[in-house]
Amino acid sequence: MKNQLLLGAEAIALAAIDAGISGVYAYPGTPSTEVTEYIQRSKVAKQNNVRSRWAANEKTAYEAALGMSYAGKRSLVCMKHVGLNVAADAFMNSAVTGVHGGLVVVVADDPSMHSSQNEQDTRAYGRFAYVPVLEPSNQQEAYDAVRYAFDLSEQVKLPVLLRITTRLSHSRTAVKQQIAKEQNALNPSSEKKKWILIPSNACNNYAGLLGLQEQLAEISEASTFNKLVEGKGSKAVIAFGIAYNYVMEVKQAENLDIPVLKISQYPLPEKKIRAFAEKYDDVLIAEEGYPIYEELLKGYFGNAKFRGRLDGSLPRMGELSPDALAKALGVQQQMTKAIPGIVANRPPMLCHGCGHGDLFVAMNRVFESYPAKHVFSDIGCYALGALPPYEAINTCVDMGASVTMAKGAADAGLHPAVAVIGDSTFAHSGITGLLDAVNDGVAITVIISDNATVAMTGGQESSGTNLYNICKGIGVDEAHIRVIEPLKKNLAANMAVLKEEFEYRGVSVVIAQRECVQMAVKNKKIRNKKAAAEKSKV
Repeated sequence: MKNQLLLGAEAIALAAIDAGISGVYAYPGTPSTEVTEYIQRSKVAKQNNVRSRWAANEKTAYEAALGMSYAGKRSLVCMKHVGLNVAADAFMNSAVTGVHGGLVVVVADDPSMHSSQNEQDTRAYGRFAYVPVLEPSNQQEAYDAVRYAFDLSEQVKLPVLLRITTRLSHSRTAVKQQIAKEQNALNPSSEKKKWILIPSNACNNYAGLLGLQEQLAEISEASTFNKLVEGKGSKAVIAFGIAYNYVMEVKQAENLDIPVLKISQYPLPEKKIRAFAEKYDDVLIAEEGYPIYEELLKGYFGNAKFRGRLDGSLPRMGELSPDALAKALGVQQQMTKAIPGIVANRPPMLCHGCGHGDLFVAMNRVFESYPAKHVFSDIGCYALGALPPYEAINTCVDMGASVTMAKGAADAGLHPAVAVIGDSTFAHSGITGLLDAVNDGVAITVIISDNATVAMTGGQESSGTNLYNICKGIGVDEAHIRVIEPLKKNLAANMAVLKEEFEYRGVSVVIAQRECVQMAVKNKKIRNKKAAAEKSKV
């Protein structure tokens, strides 16, 4: 098969297609988005009728993927690390039900928080659920690991978690493709007790999951993803996942003759690690993310032998780097010149002409008549409203939190309690919060800034359509579902609507509708291209 130049995310997507998936389920979130987008663009995936539309959120994506597995087919589900929090209920319980067709869960972590609220480590979820975890160190290994993961999933009848990080997802190298497999035939599971998690069944299933752990450990012991790089001396390194690349870069650049044990499959191959670690007095643990396995190994062997993030040998937070590892390995680094402050850092900002900006201008003007401004916002482009020149929002915590935090503040007596949420985020996890507000009859104003796309992650399809009817169906009074167009020419009229709804002592929704400026340009080009094609036919 030919070599292809691929991002890590694209290598994962290609491997899933070649492994015979029948569907991919995901909600867009950097750095995982490109996995699904590659499958959506793939001609082979289209020819094979691989289902690839975006889901409303990660939980619905996971449950649909589990349903496809129940039907006997292979499914891929993708999300970023904080997305697994949303899908956690389904993920944890799927370890107890097990799977039928192969199910691989790709989760992209974001150390250093390049585009995220935290840098949580997905490997903790793998240990939590007692499922196999793979952590490839490069793009080729990512491709190979996905193919292997589907086979492993069907072998042990469990979901398999594939953990990647931003650097692996968004860097590119040549990847060698393998011969593709056919999709599984439709073959729904007939094991009712396995899939019905009433307590009696769940107890038996959970006992079975625990009973599998020894087999999973033995599989990991034999895994080709865990390997030894020979070396001499009394010092050694155990490197996990992408950290192995950094270690090998330093080893080669500095000509270090140190042994390295690479671990990319979990549960830990304890026998392999014990045989390795007992030979050395000083073992550096290099893992990208939390010191999950450093803590575990110190529990096995005691604190004296191991160094890493916990004792300060490596930075406790942020991404690893060759420089950090070189320092931890005792390499004397050359002095480097400081970069002069020629150009000041430019903070991120809303696109020129963005409708969110016009909305914030109107909101700020209305709030001039109030002694304080409390605006609860959410995850999306509009979070940039926290920065100058708008400084229009006060909170941004997690998906959907704007609505429920505004409700809680209103319950405490705050008025006006205003939430700003995007159309896609509202569909993702804002609807249930609005339902709580309606059921309680609380005084809040929910502003849905509707730009008709998932703009922050590149303009993917939004599930947030028919917003007026959704709000009406939930029970919001039609008289207080207002639609505005955030444009400068409409400033006075929009301010009047906002003022009225801020003063209303009940649940009100203002839908600020205006197409994303970036998508407007793209959509115009698409329309022009279609029009030209139609004209050429005449």
